[in-house]
Amino acid sequence: MKILITAGPTYERIDPVRFIGNYSTGKMGFALAETCAKRGHEVILIAGPVQQQIALPNVKRIDVESAQEMYEAVMENYPTCDGAILCAAVADFTPITTANKKLKRGNDNLIIELKPTKDIAVSVGNIKKEKQFLVGFALETNDEEANALKKMQRKKFDFIVLNSLNDKNACFGYDTNKITIIDANGKKNSFQLKPKKEVAQDIINHLEQHVPCL
Repeated sequence: MKILITAGPTYERIDPVRFIGNYSTGKMGFALAETCAKRGHEVILIAGPVQQQIALPNVKRIDVESAQEMYEAVMENYPTCDGAILCAAVADFTPITTANKKLKRGNDNLIIELKPTKDIAVSVGNIKKEKQFLVGFALETNDEEANALKKMQRKKFDFIVLNSLNDKNACFGYDTNKITIIDANGKKNSFQLKPKKEVAQDIINHLEQHVPCL
Protein backbone atom coordinates (compact mmCIF):
# COMPACT_ATOMS: atom_id res chain seq x y z
CA MET A 1 0.00 0.00 0.00
CA LYS A 2 0.98 3.61 -0.51
CA ILE A 3 -0.04 5.64 2.54
CA LEU A 4 0.13 9.40 3.07
CA ILE A 5 0.70 10.52 6.69
CA THR A 6 0.74 14.06 8.05
CA ALA A 7 2.62 14.86 11.26
CA GLY A 8 3.55 17.71 13.56
CA PRO A 9 2.30 21.29 13.83
CA THR A 10 2.13 24.12 11.35
CA TYR A 11 3.64 27.56 11.94
CA GLU A 12 1.69 30.59 10.73
CA ARG A 13 4.07 33.53 10.40
CA ILE A 14 3.38 36.90 12.03
CA ASP A 15 6.72 38.40 11.01
CA PRO A 16 10.18 36.97 10.13
CA VAL A 17 10.79 35.77 13.71
CA ARG A 18 7.35 35.13 15.23
CA PHE A 19 4.57 32.68 14.45
CA ILE A 20 1.32 31.17 15.68
CA GLY A 21 1.78 27.47 16.42
CA ASN A 22 0.94 24.66 18.83
CA TYR A 23 2.70 22.12 21.03
CA SER A 24 2.68 19.18 18.61
CA THR A 25 6.04 17.40 18.34
CA GLY A 26 5.17 15.00 15.52
CA LYS A 27 5.98 11.92 17.65
CA MET A 28 2.66 10.20 16.94
CA GLY A 29 2.78 10.82 13.21
CA PHE A 30 6.37 9.64 12.92
CA ALA A 31 5.54 6.50 14.93
CA LEU A 32 2.74 5.79 12.46
CA ALA A 33 5.08 6.32 9.50
CA GLU A 34 7.67 3.98 11.00
CA THR A 35 5.07 1.30 11.73
CA CYS A 36 3.66 1.43 8.20
CA ALA A 37 7.10 1.36 6.62
CA LYS A 38 8.26 -1.61 8.70
CA ARG A 39 5.15 -3.51 7.58
CA GLY A 40 6.17 -3.01 3.98
CA HIS A 41 3.94 -0.11 3.04
CA GLU A 42 5.24 2.84 1.03
CA VAL A 43 4.87 6.06 3.02
CA ILE A 44 4.69 9.71 2.03
CA LEU A 45 5.29 11.61 5.27
CA ILE A 46 4.31 15.28 5.17
CA ALA A 47 5.85 16.85 8.25
CA GLY A 48 5.48 20.27 9.79
CA PRO A 49 8.43 21.90 11.62
CA VAL A 50 9.60 19.17 14.03
CA GLN A 51 12.82 17.71 15.39
CA GLN A 52 11.83 14.10 14.66
CA GLN A 53 13.95 12.04 12.27
CA ILE A 54 13.20 8.93 10.24
CA ALA A 55 15.54 6.97 7.97
CA LEU A 56 13.72 4.17 6.18
CA PRO A 57 14.04 3.58 2.43
CA ASN A 58 10.29 3.36 1.83
CA VAL A 59 9.49 6.68 3.56
CA LYS A 60 9.49 9.82 1.42
CA ARG A 61 9.54 12.86 3.70
CA ILE A 62 8.19 16.22 2.59
CA ASP A 63 8.86 19.11 4.99
CA VAL A 64 6.44 22.02 5.17
CA GLU A 65 5.90 24.95 7.51
CA SER A 66 2.47 26.52 7.08
CA ALA A 67 -1.05 25.13 6.83
CA GLN A 68 -1.18 26.29 3.21
CA GLU A 69 2.04 24.41 2.37
CA MET A 70 0.70 21.26 4.05
CA TYR A 71 -2.58 21.62 2.17
CA GLU A 72 -0.78 21.87 -1.17
CA ALA A 73 1.47 18.88 -0.42
CA VAL A 74 -1.45 16.71 0.69
CA MET A 75 -3.66 17.62 -2.26
CA GLU A 76 -0.82 16.93 -4.70
CA ASN A 77 0.06 13.52 -3.26
CA TYR A 78 -3.20 12.03 -1.98
CA PRO A 79 -4.62 11.14 -5.44
CA THR A 80 -1.71 8.73 -6.03
CA CYS A 81 -2.08 7.04 -2.62
CA ASP A 82 -4.28 4.23 -1.36
CA GLY A 83 -5.23 6.36 1.62
CA ALA A 84 -4.15 8.86 4.24
CA ILE A 85 -3.76 9.18 7.99
CA LEU A 86 -4.13 12.85 8.94
CA CYS A 87 -2.28 13.09 12.24
CA ALA A 88 -0.90 16.64 11.99
CA ALA A 89 -2.11 19.44 14.25
CA VAL A 90 -2.85 21.96 11.52
CA ALA A 91 -3.57 25.56 12.48
CA ASP A 92 -7.21 26.57 12.07
CA PHE A 93 -6.31 30.23 11.59
CA THR A 94 -3.48 32.22 10.00
CA PRO A 95 -2.68 35.97 9.97
CA ILE A 96 -4.28 37.91 7.13
CA THR A 97 -1.06 39.84 6.67
CA THR A 98 2.55 38.98 7.50
CA ALA A 99 5.04 41.73 8.32
CA ASN A 100 8.25 41.61 6.25
CA LYS A 101 10.24 43.14 9.12
CA LYS A 102 10.36 42.28 12.81
CA LEU A 103 7.54 44.02 14.66
CA LYS A 104 8.80 46.33 17.39
CA ARG A 105 7.35 46.68 20.86
CA GLY A 106 5.16 49.75 21.35
CA ASN A 107 2.88 51.22 24.00
CA ASP A 108 -0.31 50.16 22.23
CA ASN A 109 -1.85 46.71 22.02
CA LEU A 110 -0.99 44.70 18.93
CA ILE A 111 -4.04 43.41 17.09
CA ILE A 112 -3.55 40.54 14.65
CA GLU A 113 -6.47 39.71 12.38
CA LEU A 114 -6.76 36.04 11.50
CA LYS A 115 -8.50 34.17 8.71
CA PRO A 116 -9.43 30.47 8.56
CA THR A 117 -6.96 28.12 6.91
CA LYS A 118 -8.11 25.60 4.32
CA ASP A 119 -9.56 22.48 5.93
CA ILE A 120 -7.27 19.73 4.67
CA ALA A 121 -9.44 16.87 5.89
CA VAL A 122 -12.60 18.24 4.24
CA SER A 123 -10.72 18.86 1.01
CA VAL A 124 -9.31 15.33 0.96
CA GLY A 125 -12.71 13.86 1.84
CA ASN A 126 -14.21 15.64 -1.16
CA ILE A 127 -11.78 14.00 -3.60
CA LYS A 128 -11.60 10.62 -1.85
CA LYS A 129 -12.34 7.73 -4.19
CA GLU A 130 -14.27 4.59 -3.27
CA LYS A 131 -11.13 2.47 -2.91
CA GLN A 132 -9.21 5.05 -0.87
CA PHE A 133 -9.29 5.29 2.92
CA LEU A 134 -9.09 8.32 5.17
CA VAL A 135 -8.25 8.30 8.87
CA GLY A 136 -8.37 11.37 11.09
CA PHE A 137 -7.51 12.46 14.61
CA ALA A 138 -9.56 14.48 17.09
CA LEU A 139 -7.99 16.23 20.08
CA GLU A 140 -10.78 17.28 22.43
CA THR A 141 -11.19 18.89 25.83
CA ASN A 142 -14.94 18.39 26.38
CA ASP A 143 -17.78 16.28 24.94
CA GLU A 144 -14.97 14.24 23.44
CA GLU A 145 -16.83 11.37 21.79
CA ALA A 146 -19.71 13.50 20.50
CA ASN A 147 -17.31 16.01 18.94
CA ALA A 148 -15.19 13.23 17.42
CA LEU A 149 -18.25 11.59 15.84
CA LYS A 150 -19.36 14.89 14.29
CA LYS A 151 -15.86 15.48 12.92
CA MET A 152 -15.65 11.97 11.46
CA GLN A 153 -18.99 12.27 9.68
CA ARG A 154 -18.34 15.80 8.42
CA LYS A 155 -14.92 14.90 7.03
CA LYS A 156 -15.77 11.44 5.64
CA PHE A 157 -13.26 9.51 7.75
CA ASP A 158 -13.36 5.70 7.77
CA PHE A 159 -12.51 5.97 11.45
CA ILE A 160 -11.20 8.58 13.85
CA VAL A 161 -8.60 8.42 16.62
CA LEU A 162 -9.72 10.37 19.68
CA ASN A 163 -7.30 11.98 22.14
CA SER A 164 -8.32 13.95 25.23
CA LEU A 165 -6.27 16.67 26.88
CA ASN A 166 -7.90 15.55 30.12
CA ASP A 167 -5.81 12.35 30.08
CA LYS A 168 -2.51 12.62 31.94
CA ASN A 169 0.76 11.94 30.08
CA ALA A 170 -1.00 11.85 26.73
CA CYS A 171 -1.11 14.02 23.61
CA PHE A 172 1.42 16.78 22.83
CA GLY A 173 5.01 16.35 23.93
CA TYR A 174 4.70 13.00 25.69
CA ASP A 175 6.16 9.69 24.57
CA THR A 176 2.89 8.03 25.62
CA ASN A 177 -0.67 8.39 24.41
CA LYS A 178 -4.15 7.18 25.29
CA ILE A 179 -6.64 6.79 22.46
CA THR A 180 -10.12 5.65 21.54
CA ILE A 181 -10.76 4.50 17.97
CA ILE A 182 -14.29 5.22 16.74
CA ASP A 183 -15.60 3.64 13.54
CA ALA A 184 -18.01 5.24 11.09
CA ASN A 185 -20.84 3.14 12.58
CA GLY A 186 -20.13 4.51 16.06
CA LYS A 187 -18.40 1.39 17.38
CA LYS A 188 -15.52 2.33 19.67
CA ASN A 189 -12.42 0.64 21.02
CA SER A 190 -10.56 2.28 23.91
CA PHE A 191 -6.92 1.58 24.80
CA GLN A 192 -4.87 2.13 27.92
CA LEU A 193 -2.02 4.63 28.16
CA LYS A 194 1.01 3.21 26.35
CA PRO A 195 4.10 4.33 24.36
CA LYS A 196 3.26 6.06 21.10
CA LYS A 197 5.07 3.38 19.10
CA GLU A 198 2.65 0.81 20.57
CA VAL A 199 -0.29 3.15 19.95
CA ALA A 200 0.80 3.32 16.30
CA GLN A 201 0.69 -0.49 16.16
CA ASP A 202 -2.89 -0.44 17.50
CA ILE A 203 -3.98 2.13 14.92
CA ILE A 204 -2.41 0.31 11.96
CA ASN A 205 -3.78 -3.04 13.20
CA HIS A 206 -7.24 -1.48 13.17
CA LEU A 207 -6.64 0.00 9.74
CA GLU A 208 -5.53 -3.30 8.24
CA GLN A 209 -8.41 -5.23 9.84
CA HIS A 210 -11.34 -2.88 9.29
CA VAL A 211 -10.81 -0.77 6.17
CA PRO A 212 -12.34 -2.69 3.24
CA CYS A 213 -9.84 -1.53 0.59
CA LEU A 214 -7.01 -3.14 2.55
